[in-house]
Amino acid sequence: MSATTDPRLASSGPPRRPLRLSWGDERVRGIVWQVLVVGLIGTIIWWLWQNTVHNLEVRRIATGFGFLSREAGLPIGESLIDYEPTDTYLRALTVGVLNTLKVAVIGVVLATILGTLIGIARLSNNWLLSKLAGVYIEVIRDLPLLLQLLFWYTILQGLPGPRQALNPVPNVFLSNRGMKLPWIEWTSAHWLALAAMVVGVAVTWLYARVMRQRQYQDGQPRRIWPVGVALILGLPLAVWAALGAPFTPDLPALRGFNFRGGITVSPEFFALLIGLVTYTAGFIAEIVRAGIQSVQHGQWEAAQAIGLKRGEILRKIVLPQALRVIVPPMTSQYLNLTKNSSLAVAIGYQDIVSIANTTLNQTGQAIEGIAIIMLVYLTISLSISLFMNWYNARIALVER
Repeated sequence: MSATTDPRLASSGPPRRPLRLSWGDERVRGIVWQVLVVGLIGTIIWWLWQNTVHNLEVRRIATGFGFLSREAGLPIGESLIDYEPTDTYLRALTVGVLNTLKVAVIGVVLATILGTLIGIARLSNNWLLSKLAGVYIEVIRDLPLLLQLLFWYTILQGLPGPRQALNPVPNVFLSNRGMKLPWIEWTSAHWLALAAMVVGVAVTWLYARVMRQRQYQDGQPRRIWPVGVALILGLPLAVWAALGAPFTPDLPALRGFNFRGGITVSPEFFALLIGLVTYTAGFIAEIVRAGIQSVQHGQWEAAQAIGLKRGEILRKIVLPQALRVIVPPMTSQYLNLTKNSSLAVAIGYQDIVSIANTTLNQTGQAIEGIAIIMLVYLTISLSISLFMNWYNARIALVER
């Protein structure tokens, strides 16, 4: 038996008219205008490029990125990788990129935590706590960030010297040369243990997804935390024990006019981090408050009716729903924090902007130096946007 098809249902849309090479056809006009606009933009870019090259040749200014392989001779106070002034400009700029990423990553994490706590406090039933959170938000957001950075840097520079350093916690010292913290003697075995922890986190996440899918199928809950503890804690400890990684504490101690041992948090980095975190947290707090208030009050009442406490309601019911409102504007704040880190040059922290400015002053490669700064911030911003858009798509409601 042959199936017949209704000819009215064969086409998925109205028939398309053939393209006529006539100015009266709107599609032809659209194509022509698009070609003209693209051609105009290309012509402007070509003219600007030719004009720049001509002016550089007239002034006998060398172009290109060959200077990256030359010796920098640039002292850098702190870096995540080994660096000496005899290294190349490329390595110096790499140090600047890593310093920028260090501030951005730590700042995003701390600003998210602080901003979430302040946003929740803003909605607290405690009158004093709510008003204090409101005053914090209004004051912090109305003060320029550069002024706040200078304020914190001035306070840290006003601390006593190493001999009179503050000792709020045992083996932790705070002076005008930064904060000294205990550390351990770091070796390659520690890096492998850290890599094992990262692998454990990834495997735990995949295991949780699989168990969640099985729970959706048969309704039987699975315990995830035993596997998580074994992978996140047990696996790194096993690697650490197998490789014999030392766990000798490196405690800071006053030797002469300065401290020796431990790890140092410089005043410049400390002031920049405090300023960025406190400033961005004020905006994040308002985003969190708006997200929580976007959840219908009936959700609170229904949860209270079944005996849940306020903390459980907020953690298990309200915040998961509020994330759909919180995440999109939160992306902008993460981008702002990363780009605002360029103000570090005002307080002497050597990030990519500071090192690139010094590089272009020494080499005269102004165009290349500015291009490197733009490329670094563009790459970081696009990476943050892609990750946040992916996460936002994961938590978005799926309509049936």
